[in-house]
Amino acid sequence: MLVVDDEENLRHLLELILGRAGYAVVTAKNGREALGRLSEADIVLCDIRMPDLDGLAFLDARPEGAPPVVMMSAYGTVDTALEAMRRGAYDYVSKPFKADEIVLTLRKLQEREQLVAERGRLAVENARLAERSGEPVEGFVGRSPAIGEVLRVLARAANHESSVLLTGESGTGKELLARALHQLSPRRDGPWVAVNCAAIPEALLESELFGYRRGAFTGAVRDHAGLFEQADKGTLFLDEIGDLPLALQSKLLRTLQEGTVRRLGATADSKVDVRIVAATAASLVPPRFREDLYYRVAVVHLQIPPLRERADDVPLLAEHLLDALAARMRLPRPRLSEAALRALIAHPWPGNVRQLENALERALLLSDAEVLDVDALPPEVRSATHAVVSKDSLSIPDRTAELERTLIREALRRCEGNKAAAARALEISYKALLYKIRDYGLEST
Repeated sequence: MLVVDDEENLRHLLELILGRAGYAVVTAKNGREALGRLSEADIVLCDIRMPDLDGLAFLDARPEGAPPVVMMSAYGTVDTALEAMRRGAYDYVSKPFKADEIVLTLRKLQEREQLVAERGRLAVENARLAERSGEPVEGFVGRSPAIGEVLRVLARAANHESSVLLTGESGTGKELLARALHQLSPRRDGPWVAVNCAAIPEALLESELFGYRRGAFTGAVRDHAGLFEQADKGTLFLDEIGDLPLALQSKLLRTLQEGTVRRLGATADSKVDVRIVAATAASLVPPRFREDLYYRVAVVHLQIPPLRERADDVPLLAEHLLDALAARMRLPRPRLSEAALRALIAHPWPGNVRQLENALERALLLSDAEVLDVDALPPEVRSATHAVVSKDSLSIPDRTAELERTLIREALRRCEGNKAAAARALEISYKALLYKIRDYGLEST
């Protein structure tokens, strides 16, 4: 720890406080001297008002890659704090401060730096694995490069205790990958506990996560272990973590930092050994989601690509899903016609794998044929058959879709790609045109 202050008494006091907290301390009496001692420090605690290069000037003069800085001043204002943060300070504390306050601020900074370093280390290790195949994940089908990279990182992260955040659109298979992570990890013999944070009322979520003691509230007639305790020595999957209320985010952060939980109505903490895997379709950004909690749960961040970005995987997925659906529904397993397969590939699948599964389940229910053809698919998927409609077909929906696609392409050609002008020529709304362009796969036209 490098302490920078022009007051000798304060430097000595901080040296004592930080020494008791376990830090090795070096000091400097101004910013210019501090610049020469940066190589000796992991963290800098720096005053703002000093002669011969003050704190803000010191922030500007630091070389790239210098240790993080916490600023302090007896003349603190909000504007001063914001200016220090704008120039790259991690945090700001006002004098006079309590010993616990300064140590807590430094601990938080130290923890953040450790998390960032861990993420960087894993990123380097994953890059080295870029040419190697990931371990297969049961039930998760895909051979596209995007999915291959996800599976490689997943297999590597499974062997570590780091928290993992899975993000992606609804229906992309986040829970399936979270289960696979647990099964591939050393915790595979421990419990797997999953909770959808958006499905439990806010008033009940705290007691579900952390448990309660008998008499903690009306109806608490016996002690109840929360999900953290139930997942001890295993994995807790927090689905839709972005829907956690801010008050619970604070309590969750403390649990992750300390490795303890306190039941509602209890007076003592209990130790828990739990690995966190979280998932969300939302963006985890302040103020809706705490930044410090994000760094805690996203040590490894896996972005699951939507199905429209990996059309090469659709045939594999369709065959896999047909096998599973036919077995579950106790129906003969049909095969897909070439036209139906091309329609499945062409569809954008806004609902991702879940929507594809529903479409195939519907087709199985409505068709007794040995071959599933285009007419067994849902209407929104049939519209993707525009490129493969037979000229001999008398199907009004099929030929109408073919005509619509031809007219849209011609309107876009005449209007030189101007969609607003094309919509006017076609006498449809601009929004309707955008939907049809998407449905007919004409984005590149």
